[in-house]
Amino acid sequence: MRPSKCAALVCIVALAGLILSFSIAVPILLRPFYYVQIDALDLPERTGWSEETIREAYDEVLDFCVLGKPFGTGQLAWSESGRSHFADVRGLFLLDFAVLGVTGVAVLLLLALRLTKKLSFHRFLGRGPGFWAGITAGGLVLVIAGLAALDFQRAFVVFHAIFFPGKDNWIFDPATDQIILVMPEIFFRNCAILIGVVLLTCCVGLVLADLLRQRK
Repeated sequence: MRPSKCAALVCIVALAGLILSFSIAVPILLRPFYYVQIDALDLPERTGWSEETIREAYDEVLDFCVLGKPFGTGQLAWSESGRSHFADVRGLFLLDFAVLGVTGVAVLLLLALRLTKKLSFHRFLGRGPGFWAGITAGGLVLVIAGLAALDFQRAFVVFHAIFFPGKDNWIFDPATDQIILVMPEIFFRNCAILIGVVLLTCCVGLVLADLLRQRK
């Protein structure tokens, strides 16, 4: 069977999309990641609210963004502008989950065809799709991480300008949208770090798996 360049390219894109969307989904779905930061960031002391109140506010926001439940922030105040922003966030979350599902199915289908010998991937420069997916996604995240490390606040603003074009409802007034007090910028920085760590781990795994396969 002649190795297919087209199938290899599709596999590279699907694998890169899968590990990227999976990495983004981790801090969204892993709520304990936020819970452990409540004390680590001294949120009860800084805000005057109990840990239970803070967790309730975060859970209600995530229930809205992920599960589509009615919007709320527990005992904390919120505005229509704030709710509108989280509606936009929900759209991005659903997009990530959709990419995760589609790429996951695509990768499983391609692997099934490969294992049943109905499809063979071309190895560009002697390397398989997993190697190039890992290099591509890993290189991208390293570039973005390097730029963000230089000025995270600036990167934070640019991110919102790109994904929420023409909108400023992401700039919260703590007096009317108190949720921002328990979701400070450092929390989002930690989310970015977690995404980067998960993504790079997946990339290294793909690259090493290809190198070991080549050695065998």
